[in-house]
Amino acid sequence: MPTNVTADAEILFDVRNVTRRFDGLTAVAGVSFSIARGECVSVIGPNGAGKSTLFNLLAGADMPNEGVIRFDGEDVTGYAPEQLAARGLARTFQHGRVFGNLSVLDNVLMGAHARLDAARRGLPVAGAVAELLRALFQPPAVRREEAALRAEARAVIARFGERLAPRVDQPAHSLSYANRRRVEIARALMLGPRILLLDEPTAGMNESETAEMLALLLELKREGLTILLIEHKLELVMTLSDRVLVLDEGRVIAAGVPHDVRHDPAVIEAYLGHRQVGANDLSRAVAI
Repeated sequence: MPTNVTADAEILFDVRNVTRRFDGLTAVAGVSFSIARGECVSVIGPNGAGKSTLFNLLAGADMPNEGVIRFDGEDVTGYAPEQLAARGLARTFQHGRVFGNLSVLDNVLMGAHARLDAARRGLPVAGAVAELLRALFQPPAVRREEAALRAEARAVIARFGERLAPRVDQPAHSLSYANRRRVEIARALMLGPRILLLDEPTAGMNESETAEMLALLLELKREGLTILLIEHKLELVMTLSDRVLVLDEGRVIAAGVPHDVRHDPAVIEAYLGHRQVGANDLSRAVAI
């Protein structure tokens, strides 16, 4: 079962035998796979397969009972989300999370928190007082940094075209559900990630909105961004992915290139709950 990249590829993210148990339930069971730089890997599976639990383990929101997670060769197993963000891991969530009372622009700026210069992070108490004075009196270096970040945030928002650009100063709570998801993705991009974990980015989007999101993700992939994706819209998965990993009951039941996975009988059975006579294509077995 080819869950790994080709031998000559440069591995950015490597997961080995990761397991997460909750009392008597094993939500993720011995999952292993690798992602090469610039690759897009999608994780699919029926509801309850363990996809979001796996994402939480990879992004530091939860800790595995067993296994090792390596990011660019470094063992980051059990690292906190902010430690992983500082190394270039950004994520979105299955249920969109935005700061409702902040503007679109300020929401996106929040994504740059891990990029501030060292003098503005991890300060001791005395340093925190100095930082407060910097914020109150805005020395030139701080003003330049803020201006540069705001310009960059506007450029990130511009990627979403008319969906977000005209709403840059509007509070996030006033946006549609689909636009809130776009804001969350823009905030993740503002981190300048080396790897982007997207948990159902097109949830709540109609066909045309999904096509727009696919176009954006293809553009990010062409630019060399490494992407790990959970998504239920299988045509998007098959178009975007270099490889697909299929989970069922916390275990990897299939992995490989999209064409092979979509015809895998074990995958079709996992979605249907039984073998369907004549079903030889995943897109026929589930709603796209």
